[in-house]
Amino acid sequence: MATEKRCYLCAALVAPSVQEMREQMKVAYAQGADIVELRLDHLSQFEPAADLPLLLNGRPLPVIVTYRPFWEGGKYKGDEASRLDALHSAMLLGADFIDIELKAMPVFSAKMQDNKPNYCKVIVSNHNFETTPSADILVSLFKEIISSGADIVKIVTTAESITDVWKLFQILAISQLQVPTIALAMGEHGLISRLLCPKYGGFLTFGSLASGKESASGQPTLSDMRNAYGLQHVNKQTKVYGIIGKPVGHSKSPFIHNAAFRKVGHDGIYVPFLVDNVKDFLNVYNTSDFAGFSVTIPHKETALECCDEVDPLAKAIGAINTIVKRRNDGKLIGYNTDCEGAISAIEDGLRGMISSTGGSPLMGRYFVVTGAGGAGKALAYGAKDRGAKVFIANRNYDRAKSLADSLGGEALSLDQLNAFCPVNGMILANTTSLGMHPNISETPIAKDALRNYSLVFDAVYTPRYTRLLREAEECGAIVVSGLEMFIRQAMMQFSLFTGLNAPEQVMREKMASTSSYL
Repeated sequence: MATEKRCYLCAALVAPSVQEMREQMKVAYAQGADIVELRLDHLSQFEPAADLPLLLNGRPLPVIVTYRPFWEGGKYKGDEASRLDALHSAMLLGADFIDIELKAMPVFSAKMQDNKPNYCKVIVSNHNFETTPSADILVSLFKEIISSGADIVKIVTTAESITDVWKLFQILAISQLQVPTIALAMGEHGLISRLLCPKYGGFLTFGSLASGKESASGQPTLSDMRNAYGLQHVNKQTKVYGIIGKPVGHSKSPFIHNAAFRKVGHDGIYVPFLVDNVKDFLNVYNTSDFAGFSVTIPHKETALECCDEVDPLAKAIGAINTIVKRRNDGKLIGYNTDCEGAISAIEDGLRGMISSTGGSPLMGRYFVVTGAGGAGKALAYGAKDRGAKVFIANRNYDRAKSLADSLGGEALSLDQLNAFCPVNGMILANTTSLGMHPNISETPIAKDALRNYSLVFDAVYTPRYTRLLREAEECGAIVVSGLEMFIRQAMMQFSLFTGLNAPEQVMREKMASTSSYL
């Protein structure tokens, strides 16, 4: 195995039969895995004497042999002595790595005695399926695993918040001059521990062969790790960007920005940050390595308060969707690219419908915004700036009125929207999450009411054609997908992040090619 690589990509194999596991090894090799983990405890039937040679002989990749007991999150419920005998046999038959639990290491170490082959490395692991302990406890655990005789330390916790992951990055930092270390967090909050592992010097990170074949919660696919995130290119100098939100798993931003980084040769990785508290997140992830963030629901207004400086447009709107860490002093600067991204997309939609006489086609039009959050503020402010008469409809009327009053507009409750028709040919812009996957049957307005609108825009882009857009089109309205807003605001973000012109064609192509995610 090459020694110059800092972090290996390991495919965890959880097949029910030996034959299928052998086939999965070939698939992992084709997908670019460096190592595979053979999870023996997932085999429905396993006879060590007969099956281990079948799994180990002629293997296309180095292997970690793991036989995880039920008491440490695995599926094996049999005799402990038999389990350890099987792992010892795998070691003698040529396994490159054996994964043994810290609790079982004293017995296994005695079993190895003096017959441990030099080529086989022992990974001593500890899993916490409930929480991530304090930094002090993790350091003590790290030292205990080293003292057990581990060739490689493996600590896996459960992240209750994204700030938990920082503790594991610190473990990787202190491990650099001591022993190769794997430090990962399970769960959606812990995804970045798997994606940023190469940056922080982890020995390896795990990926699944396909969605639904994970060996642990929060495990991305090997294909996404290589193709979407480009983990094979990530190094200590790589700058980190990402999208702050809750939820965030649906976002296409990582696919778009990572492809754009690679196109222009920018050494960066863009990841999803599932954030509960923006202030806590920014306080913890405050090093120069974290260079910029996109901000989405529900943090666009709160994040503005966390910035050292805010662009005048964003300040007027009262919400941001972009944070850039200024290089010379590390200050956080807030911007709003939603406004121009959405308004320009709507204007282009209108220009395709009517002949332009100069100026904005929004001038003098009735513009109805559903939602009074960060995106709603951006649309309302942009429409007002272009000369439209703005109406705000929101489930919370007081919030709608507050925004409308600040713009010189008018407020509606969401319940009033179906009967609202002062003129025909209005414009509707939905900025609520109604209709977003998985609640795709929801819509903010009845179909019959859509006949009053000449253009309907939906900021939701998962799915691409929401129920709102589909019914609006059936009523004869021009429709503008949230994807158009998304790509335009993403291009502006890219330029703010990198100082470079965004590669529009690549970003649009990547957006189109990831339609299966919608």
